[in-house]
Amino acid sequence: MLEWLVALCIVILVALIWPGFKYYGTENPSDALLRGLGISQHPAKSKTVESTDREESDGALTAVANEKARTVALICKPSALANYLLKHCRTFSTYSPCVGWMWRASAILQSVYEACWPYDSPVQFVRDNLQLSDDGLVALDWAVPSYQKRRRTSSHSTSPVLLIIPNSFGRITRNVLKLCETALSHGYLPAVFNRRSHNGTPLTTVKLQQFGDPADLREAVRYIRYRQPAGRLYAVSESTGSGLLLSYLGECGSSSYVTAAVCLSPVFRCQNWFENGLSWPLQWALVLYQKICLSRYRTVLGETIQTDVLFTSCSLRGLEEALFCQTGHIGSVPAAATRNSGSINNSGAWDAYWEHNEPLRDVDEVAIPVLSICAQDDPVRGDTQSTIPLELFDTNPHFFLLLTGRGGHCGFSTQSEGSTAGVFCAVSSAAALNSGIESRGTSWSHRALLEFFRATTDFFAAEERAKQLAARRRGLGGAAAGRVFRHRSVSTCKRVPACSHNIRAIYNWQRSYTR
Repeated sequence: MLEWLVALCIVILVALIWPGFKYYGTENPSDALLRGLGISQHPAKSKTVESTDREESDGALTAVANEKARTVALICKPSALANYLLKHCRTFSTYSPCVGWMWRASAILQSVYEACWPYDSPVQFVRDNLQLSDDGLVALDWAVPSYQKRRRTSSHSTSPVLLIIPNSFGRITRNVLKLCETALSHGYLPAVFNRRSHNGTPLTTVKLQQFGDPADLREAVRYIRYRQPAGRLYAVSESTGSGLLLSYLGECGSSSYVTAAVCLSPVFRCQNWFENGLSWPLQWALVLYQKICLSRYRTVLGETIQTDVLFTSCSLRGLEEALFCQTGHIGSVPAAATRNSGSINNSGAWDAYWEHNEPLRDVDEVAIPVLSICAQDDPVRGDTQSTIPLELFDTNPHFFLLLTGRGGHCGFSTQSEGSTAGVFCAVSSAAALNSGIESRGTSWSHRALLEFFRATTDFFAAEERAKQLAARRRGLGGAAAGRVFRHRSVSTCKRVPACSHNIRAIYNWQRSYTR
């Protein structure tokens, strides 16, 4: 026990010293990365969002902000949508990260703060338990303000729906709660997707959801479309939850019903992430949390998996293999291979599992704009150059990368956020929601994703209007063609006499035919 306390003190000491060391170092790590990508970042030569002469390097379109936040870069393939985002998304160039010796400048501390620190949110949740086709249960938590008397939203509402996918461990973080609060203040209907057994969802089957299996999410989206047919659907994922969102968008393609999506601090190459692992304090905490969540189902899970192997595993890979790579799952693996080491040595089952669950396996089928917000000092994802597929953003016009020099994992703390923390806590959050006015405590990443949704929606609306105008000029107006078609359908119906005895005869004929 003593060695654990000593190790924890060392980690805290390193986390406190590291920000100042990086700040007063000789070179900013973001400068080295952007220079490796061929992007110049000198303040005197940097180009703002309004600039018309944007330089293109290695097929990437990069927006460099002003001197105060010049570590932000938008990396994507040049396109009309990319130019529209550069012009209308001002938040992309207004990021001012915390620097110096304050704790918010530490990537580790602000990441732990956003993931573990409690948040007194004025938002309440109304839960819908959805029974799936295999009798499993998932849950949708609809966020509503505490002052709202009406707990349910009408199905005739045209408000956009924001589907939020938390991390794959089921932890509802401070970041998710703040996102629900911000989305409500901007007129969205936030809904948090909870997987089987996550966040108090009952486990009615012995089947758990695999890392990148979008079957349960597909049924949840169908329910949302049934409940809110008039509203647009947007999606946001957090951390490892991005694997599920990217898998869903890749498998469904143009039938995803999603207008645009955002991934906050995503983990792209998930197999390598599980194999290489995190730093031991973070991995130890995640493994312990997952074991605590699964311990309540130890008896029922023992019917299909070997729980002794599961609860003696010391790594995230060991847990994932014990849950999904044993008998009854992809690639049957004997238990003798794991009793000593706590990790399955049969790489065939492990590779077969990720062939079906790797988030980027069907990335070419994605048909909507997807924005990824990442920080170079992310302690969870790992090294930027080896964990972010930069070639994907350079070649695929649907993917956009907003890369910041600092921000940690789902942190993105700003100087204004740190200086006004006390003032913001004193202001009533319920009053801010009631007035619909954006508070100064809103996270920069949340402002950026909401601007991205608005800009992409406006861009596609303008494109649709331009297509309709061009069709009318060619004499092929879609509205006129629709009226002609409806007129023809009515005229054919008039040929059948609408008499009661004819209707009864047709009904009797149908009954005799079916018999």
